[in-house]
Amino acid sequence: MREAITILSEKGNKSKITFADFSSVSGKINETPFEWDVIKIKDKSFHVIKGNKSYNIEVIKADYDEKSFTISVNGHTYKFTVQDKYDELLKTLGLDVASAKVSEIKAPMPGLVLKINTEVGLEVEKGDTLLILEAMKMENIIKSPGKGTVKAILAKQGQAVEKNQVLISFH
Repeated sequence: MREAITILSEKGNKSKITFADFSSVSGKINETPFEWDVIKIKDKSFHVIKGNKSYNIEVIKADYDEKSFTISVNGHTYKFTVQDKYDELLKTLGLDVASAKVSEIKAPMPGLVLKINTEVGLEVEKGDTLLILEAMKMENIIKSPGKGTVKAILAKQGQAVEKNQVLISFH
């Protein structure tokens, strides 16, 4: 058996799925064996036969960074997230994303600050664009990894910065 993944539904239900091999056509769901036939109809649409029942499945939304998905199964919509063994380990150690607090943004590479899109005292959400850093003639959008309030902006527009230099701090 391959490593297990955990599916957490929007309603709080939890299922553990372990696939028998990389073909993903058999395995166990909560220790109950299963087999299914999966046929890809088109991009993001599948036909599944499991236990003499037919299912039409469409992937409506897939956020691979957040490991969250929205699918339609025979016209019914389901939202869920996926966790693997590494997510479980981080949660056990108290290092999961939910417990992480953003304290500062560092330059991921040396470059030139082209534009600053925030200001001191501003509350930012995860994914908000904070600044644009030019490196090797490419513009890199630096986004907030979480929710926070800008405490200080330690770089200026037009300033050259080094890798790991603190650009913005939060409180």
